[in-house]
Amino acid sequence: GWASGARPNFPKLAPVMRALDAHPVEQLLVHTGQHYDEKMSDVFFNQLGLPQPDVNLGVGSGGHGQQTAAVMVGLEELFLERRPDLVVVYGDVNSTVAASLVAAKLQIPVAHVEAGLRSFDLAMPEEINRMVTDRLADLLLTTSVDAIAHLGNEGVPAERIHFVGNPMIDTLLANLDRFDPSAARSMFGTEGPYVVATLHRPSNVDAGEDVAE
Repeated sequence: GWASGARPNFPKLAPVMRALDAHPVEQLLVHTGQHYDEKMSDVFFNQLGLPQPDVNLGVGSGGHGQQTAAVMVGLEELFLERRPDLVVVYGDVNSTVAASLVAAKLQIPVAHVEAGLRSFDLAMPEEINRMVTDRLADLLLTTSVDAIAHLGNEGVPAERIHFVGNPMIDTLLANLDRFDPSAARSMFGTEGPYVVATLHRPSNVDAGEDVAE
């Protein structure tokens, strides 16, 4: 079994890789390099106890077409050389759909973790990635009953859909005892209630004039 991941998917693949370690399965972790800053990459491996990637494609930043094409070129060469029995992809980033396209054309089975999620907004690039990946995947591993319904409505055979729960919850539970609110308050000089949020989609962060004061 193989995994292919970018930064948003490291917390998702961590519990899956740990679970597979208990079985006689050879795992190879491919980091696309789509997210490469230390705070967007290395810190996840260190804090989640993940092994360092066996392969880093070093794709870097770029437009959707450029990123997707670069991942496809790198993965096609790798898949032809190593011929994995299964490619496991996560979430809805460009590397997710790129790996699924390459594997499908090489007739290598694909498992999609977090399958079936839908926003029904085709202006959202991730929605396109989800739809294409789910159409190509052989195993659709869902996190919610809503996802099962979406896949059923799209005609996916029931035998390909497996409700496995959300690996992000597994990662949260595994790290609950590592949260230290007092250290965060001290670092940022914060008093009273606070909220931590990540904003990463271009539609959320690229139009500064639209952000409320």
